Amino acid sequence: MSTVGTGQYEYEVIEKWGSLPNGWSFGPVSAIAADSHDRIYAFQRKDPPVLVFDRAGTFLNAWGSSAIRDPHGIYIGPDDLVYLTDRDDHVALKFTLDGRPLSILGERGKHADTGCEEDGALVPRAAGPFNKPTEMVVHPSGELYVTDGYRNSRVHRFSADGRLIESWGTPGKTAPGEFHLPHSLWIDPQGTLYVCDRENNRIQVFTATGQYLTQWTDIHRPTDIYMDAQDIVYISDLKPAVTVMNKQGHVIARWDSPMGHGLWVDSVGDIYLADVLGKGITKYVRKR
Repeated sequence: MSTVGTGQYEYEVIEKWGSLPNGWSFGPVSAIAADSHDRIYAFQRKDPPVLVFDRAGTFLNAWGSSAIRDPHGIYIGPDDLVYLTDRDDHVALKFTLDGRPLSILGERGKHADTGCEEDGALVPRAAGPFNKPTEMVVHPSGELYVTDGYRNSRVHRFSADGRLIESWGTPGKTAPGEFHLPHSLWIDPQGTLYVCDRENNRIQVFTATGQYLTQWTDIHRPTDIYMDAQDIVYISDLKPAVTVMNKQGHVIARWDSPMGHGLWVDSVGDIYLADVLGKGITKYVRKR
């Protein structure tokens, strides 16, 4: 078993983690998350889209068949609810842990007019929700934030009951608040937002109302971000690599990885990396 990382952040690598029932195979795994009991939820671009495992990789159950057209982002909040984005259907959805639908933001199949005709292009103009959204995360207040990235350049803020409060972000490459494919986000307990501005090779940091605070640039095309209870930040990117940072954006550890499209860290510090191209999950077991 190979080892990656340095110092306190050294890990043993488990490739092709997770067992499936006989006759099943993984599709492209877009994102991954864990609930409060460290059950692992893989979001794949294949029915059923949500696969559930225990920490050892034993398959527990699956759900969501025919409910998601194009799986992209998954986030499980402190409320133990599952927040998903359906990229090609232009909606963000909330489910219970066992797959019962609770709410939907956006209208299926209807996209905002940004003038963009190519995924990942720099859009001609920003617009309202949604045009290929990427991630939905719950704020400590209960409000919902959605990055809208593949054919838009915005962060949208909603009330807990789904009312649009405000949007911010413009197409661009360098200035604060400009985005080129906002791909994911994290919200810390203080309510600060950390947005993976993927094609601009940075993470932008904002207040809950969209006021720019700072940016981290020692990163290459970041795809997903997770922050633990000790304010240690974990980032997947398209270098491809996994990076561990402190809350000031300084690198603590970094290693080459499969092409990670999403990642999560469980309660004991193990990292799970979702791989679209490789159609699977890599687990990094922290050495203790």
